Amino acid sequence: MKITQYIKDAKKPLFSFEILPPLKGQSLNDLLQGIEPLMEFNPPFVDVTYHREEFIYKKHPNGLLEKVSTKKRPGTVGICAAIMNRFKVEAVPHLLCGGFTKEETENALIDLNFIGVQNVLALRGDAPKNEGKFVPEPDGHEYTTGLVNQIVGMNNGKYLHEETETSFHTDFCVGVAGYPEKHFEAPSMKFDLKFLKEKVDAGAEYIVTQMFFDNQKYFDFVDKVRAIGIEVPIIPGLKPITTLGQITMLPRTFFLDLPDDLLDELVKCKSNADVKQVGIEWAIKQSKELIENGAPVLHYYTMSKADTTYKIAKEIF
Repeated sequence: MKITQYIKDAKKPLFSFEILPPLKGQSLNDLLQGIEPLMEFNPPFVDVTYHREEFIYKKHPNGLLEKVSTKKRPGTVGICAAIMNRFKVEAVPHLLCGGFTKEETENALIDLNFIGVQNVLALRGDAPKNEGKFVPEPDGHEYTTGLVNQIVGMNNGKYLHEETETSFHTDFCVGVAGYPEKHFEAPSMKFDLKFLKEKVDAGAEYIVTQMFFDNQKYFDFVDKVRAIGIEVPIIPGLKPITTLGQITMLPRTFFLDLPDDLLDELVKCKSNADVKQVGIEWAIKQSKELIENGAPVLHYYTMSKADTTYKIAKEIF
């Protein structure tokens, strides 16, 4: 079933979460066992991230450098199939512009449709770690709007190498990302919202936000989004802080601010166990306020570690 239908039918706010595919050497069964406790809270869907190919440069004895492809995480398509089979919930794969051609995207969508996936989250993706800016693949999408157009086109029977529409239609519900504190490459919030509206106008049916720690940022974002005519559901994304290192890593990586009240509590902590408890309590407080103000779903970024999210959800759902 589509995410939008789950939201429409819900009598109370829904619980969902995001996982990462396991690293090389880790088993799928370990991943599934790790998230199984979260099924207690009846998530209608689970997001599965997608990761582009990464490269390293291997130096040879003659001094020449060879660009070697590496792939750190296994395929998202197979993990989606395993989650759907094991837990009987919807799996929502992320689809990226970065690192993929339009043909590779079409092939992935055909595979996803074949295994029964009905929802996808369309993202541009970030630049590789060793590159300064995002560059699309040759014959790939430069912006998420193009990716949304391709997915919606397949829903209408439009394929890359077909001169006319085919009778084989997919039926994907497309989600996109939103940034309560502005995407770091956007010169202004107004400019960022302009591109968000383009994605929705192209056919995106719901929005999932980047993590935030100040609920007012989410409330203001919703107001601004509604003011420009976007009416699709806006799902808040939440991540509890679990280590002291995240005090500097999260703002640097995700270009967000941590509230002073939260920082005041974190700097008092003597250990990561103390930090984790503060993070849990803050996320519980966030979750309760979001529900009180009408958030349709609370979506947690678990990093494939269920224990912290479980403690939060136990207090909320």
